[in-house]
Amino acid sequence: MNITRLTVDGLESGCLTDEPPVFAFSLASEVAGEDLASATVRVGDWSLETTEQVGIRYDGPLEPYSVYVLEVTATGTSGATATATTSFRTGRMHTPWVARWITDAAYETPKKLSPVPMVFRTRFAPEKPVRRAWIEATALGVYELDLNGSKVGSDYFAPGFTSYGHQLQYQSYDVTGMLGASNELVATVAGGWAVGSFTFARKNKIYADRQALLAEVHLEFADGTRDVIATGTDWEVSTDGPVRMAEWYDGETVDARVTAAQMTWKRADLTAPRTQPTITAQYGAPVRVQDVLAPVSQTVAPSGEIVYDFGQNFAGVIHARLRGSDGQTVVFRHAEVLVEGELFVRSLRTAKATATYTAVDGEQTYSPRQTYMGFRYVGVTGVDHADLELTALVLHSDLRRTGTFTSSDDRLNRLQSAIEWGGRSNFVDIPTDCPQRDEREGWTGDYAVFATTASYNFDMGRFLGKWMRDVAAEQTKGGGIPMVVPRSGNGFPVMATSCWGDVCVLGPWAEYRARGDLGMLRANYPVMKKFLKAAGWWSKLLATGDRRLIWHFPFHFGDWAAPEGGAKEWVQRGKWVGTAYYANSCGIVAEIADLLGEPEEAARLRALRADIIRAYRNVFTDGMGTLKGKGDFQTAYVLPLHFGMTEGAETRAMADNLVRLIDANDGHLNTGFPGTPYILFALSDHGRLEEAYDLLLQSGSPSWLYMVDAGGTTIWERWDALREDGTVNIADLQTGKEDGSGGMVSFNHYAAGAVGDWLYTRVAGIEPLTGGYRTFQVAPLPGGGLTSAEGVVETPYGRASSSWTIADGEFSLRVEVPVSTRCTVVLPDGTQREVASGVHHFACVIDEVASVPTAA
Repeated sequence: MNITRLTVDGLESGCLTDEPPVFAFSLASEVAGEDLASATVRVGDWSLETTEQVGIRYDGPLEPYSVYVLEVTATGTSGATATATTSFRTGRMHTPWVARWITDAAYETPKKLSPVPMVFRTRFAPEKPVRRAWIEATALGVYELDLNGSKVGSDYFAPGFTSYGHQLQYQSYDVTGMLGASNELVATVAGGWAVGSFTFARKNKIYADRQALLAEVHLEFADGTRDVIATGTDWEVSTDGPVRMAEWYDGETVDARVTAAQMTWKRADLTAPRTQPTITAQYGAPVRVQDVLAPVSQTVAPSGEIVYDFGQNFAGVIHARLRGSDGQTVVFRHAEVLVEGELFVRSLRTAKATATYTAVDGEQTYSPRQTYMGFRYVGVTGVDHADLELTALVLHSDLRRTGTFTSSDDRLNRLQSAIEWGGRSNFVDIPTDCPQRDEREGWTGDYAVFATTASYNFDMGRFLGKWMRDVAAEQTKGGGIPMVVPRSGNGFPVMATSCWGDVCVLGPWAEYRARGDLGMLRANYPVMKKFLKAAGWWSKLLATGDRRLIWHFPFHFGDWAAPEGGAKEWVQRGKWVGTAYYANSCGIVAEIADLLGEPEEAARLRALRADIIRAYRNVFTDGMGTLKGKGDFQTAYVLPLHFGMTEGAETRAMADNLVRLIDANDGHLNTGFPGTPYILFALSDHGRLEEAYDLLLQSGSPSWLYMVDAGGTTIWERWDALREDGTVNIADLQTGKEDGSGGMVSFNHYAAGAVGDWLYTRVAGIEPLTGGYRTFQVAPLPGGGLTSAEGVVETPYGRASSSWTIADGEFSLRVEVPVSTRCTVVLPDGTQREVASGVHHFACVIDEVASVPTAA
């Protein structure tokens, strides 16, 4: 037996924390049926005997600036033992900053524009031999450090995007090996989210009037003494550095000819944040380079622009190696699609998504540092292609990949790839709605519907935990949750609204089911209860009888982004969507209350859920499974079916009605954000598996495979963003008012990729039954002409997998079960088995109908 993974706060190494950490470990064993019997978890003089492998909370002593060694010794039920160690480091904890916030107080940020980046510098020479040196820094804006001409660390966009009025992260960088006898530290601070232009309304100065830096260089000398070089008025600042413009939407402008000697320097001014945010060691997942892409083709557009195709839509920046001459200006424009050989940029709305670089003589490299774009294509002017070597850096938060899905249908494999890339592209420090246009905000509804798929594909623990702190911080006293978090200038009022607000339940619940740590639930449970209380208050407003449980006011996005209709029609469906989501979240929070030891609250919420379901039936349906009047739309059937709000003949009638509406729509879905993740479940789980596969494998618009067949490498916001004739759906951009959606034409919007949940849980059949897969199910539902499928999940306990094939009428299944877990295996013929850890093989005769293609 051996310990395969040992983590501190989700990290195998390099954890820096200001808070009591959480440990987890996984085991592997060649002994079938092996379980953990007990484990000793030790940190210094603190130790704990436990039978748990996840969510192990350290409650021993912690001192600032200390290194702690974690040792775990595990004993299996076979008697085998295994030991592993790792370490973690504490940061400042509550140590007061010696540093002062500094800025250029004379600089005035222009209206609606991003400020010119500020450059700060200091020089220092250690007086004694240095044993260890590190820098701690944060900023209002996004910063990058250079020490003696080399970049410090590998992060982009530090300190990260948080609700700056409440909390800021600081980073700590070990620079011991970078020090010289004399040193120059330079910090470039762009406006970023705090000061720069943000939202489509181009608001700026949202959190600060101008950038500010807070930094300390810590020197630990060989003789044990220490010194701190801290930001203050002895630092210098300049606003005429080489980076002339940097912002999220328009891009970056750099003049490489500008040197430090040519810049105008003056003493920095002291400043302070508008509020007093808590400053804590980085607890989120940093944005870093995750991949390097080379162009798959190079063409010349009719306009003469050299166009590079990277073959994949993604979030990131170009990296150019070029041979230039002094004063030569090279322009890089970015787009998601080409139309008639030219970059199509109208969908970017006001965003320019352009990097402009003015060169010096000779060989040089350039890559933007204070911005990023969403793109597949880059158009270049100002340089001959022979003098340019262009690659692209994929940027997103550091997320460990935890799931894979493959099948015998390559279209589904490409769909899975598009789902993953859509997630990657929009997990850039916060869950954004899109990476390319003048938005990139933390829309809560997008993550709410994608949460389960996200937690299959990636370990979302640190990423989601960070963002949920801001959800909690920005929740109103009345329980409302901003539709965008951090709110940061978004114009929508803060209120309780369904699906979007339900992220406070759906996000942590999905991650708990995937990772098994109750800490995520415990931290967000108060937020959930306040949100449900707000939903109840609004439901009762101006209502009597059953309608006091119908959630209508104040506003819902309803069936947002449904293929038919526009924003007005989508919103008008809000009360059906709102009421169903209200019932669902009551049921989930009841389960959470049980897990957290609050049975009375769990019982209250279950009773409330039952009342809401009764009201939905009485107000919206004929009592026999048919929705009345304007409620006769697909999502209004999908939600009660999937949320378990129906029973008996009513269930069958609702499933029949859903199929009726799909047939009436020529076999296509017609669901918006709230219903799309669940439509296949509503079919397959209620006797309509064949229809579910028909819908999954539909190739005409609207459908998932239409996007794939049209060349989409990410999920689109609109099902017909690219029409069958090759034109882009820009109707709303042309009129500005056709459907009231504000010109939504994004080719990288991950919400509809929530279908990935069904691929894992119904096609591959792998699904947690309790948190972290301590118990799980493998129950594949073959169909649609598939002859094989596989789902693999790296659970907190180890690798779990389901892999099946069909050949000559026989269904063969291989199941992998990690140590310390149990799996319920259900074969297509209904045979059920309970198995412990190890690799297991099963087979049964399968109905040939299951292997007959049901859709072109």
